[in-house]
Amino acid sequence: MIPLRDNIPTRIFPFANYTMIAICALVFFAQLSTPPDQPSLVEKYGMIPARVSHPDEPVTIDVAIERQMTPQGPKEVVISRPAAPSPVPAVLTVLTCIFLHGGWMHFLGNMWFLHIFGDNVEDRFGHFGYVIFYLACGAAASIAHYASGPNSPVPTIGASGAIAGVMGAYFVSYPKAHVVTLLPLFVFWQILVLPAPLFLGIWFAIQFFQGTMSAVTTAEAIGVAWWAHIGGFAVGVVAAWLLGKVHLLRPRNTAIRPNTNHIQVHRLRRGQHDW
Repeated sequence: MIPLRDNIPTRIFPFANYTMIAICALVFFAQLSTPPDQPSLVEKYGMIPARVSHPDEPVTIDVAIERQMTPQGPKEVVISRPAAPSPVPAVLTVLTCIFLHGGWMHFLGNMWFLHIFGDNVEDRFGHFGYVIFYLACGAAASIAHYASGPNSPVPTIGASGAIAGVMGAYFVSYPKAHVVTLLPLFVFWQILVLPAPLFLGIWFAIQFFQGTMSAVTTAEAIGVAWWAHIGGFAVGVVAAWLLGKVHLLRPRNTAIRPNTNHIQVHRLRRGQHDW
């Protein structure tokens, strides 16, 4: 499911949210400009759980798979080498990793979700509070992934854990919001207007199911840090709920975007969801 927009306007300009998006963009372009003969930023600043567990020991990472001929026939061989040392203490990579991405789809997907949900959460937390909250969720997500495999040599990167925390805070803060959602179904693309708790609840259920399945298979083979998503979302839910209870957050915005209700009724009644 791809969110297109929500129906909750913001009362402040989301400086902090746009700053996070800009930092991720700058880091991503720095990744793309790294010369091929130099260690990648992922290798140096990504969180490698084994390096966090044993910061004074070298870590071997897999860098390629080659097909080689053996007496038994062709065989795929994993090529490994020692990882480049990190310029920062290993424990700090739980934060540096959240600004790195693995490709265009990874980067654009994360930034789009952050754009949709982050501005409203910043509206409740305030600019400075939102930055602290975002970084805390990112660190918590990295720790949750670390706990699922503390000796893994696979670098972990991506803002999705921090963004999951933002989505968790949105889940608590705007229970009556709606999200215009694009649902790709094979050759048909449906546009639906879903309650935000339903959209976010389905998203979290998928993460939890996949995370549970990865626990009985091989997380590295799947390639997605499901437990980072789960941990980030859970921390976002708890933090927003607790801070709201002690009145440390701004009151939630109860307004809706102009004409939103009209669009919802028109689409749902006429069934014009195809693109």
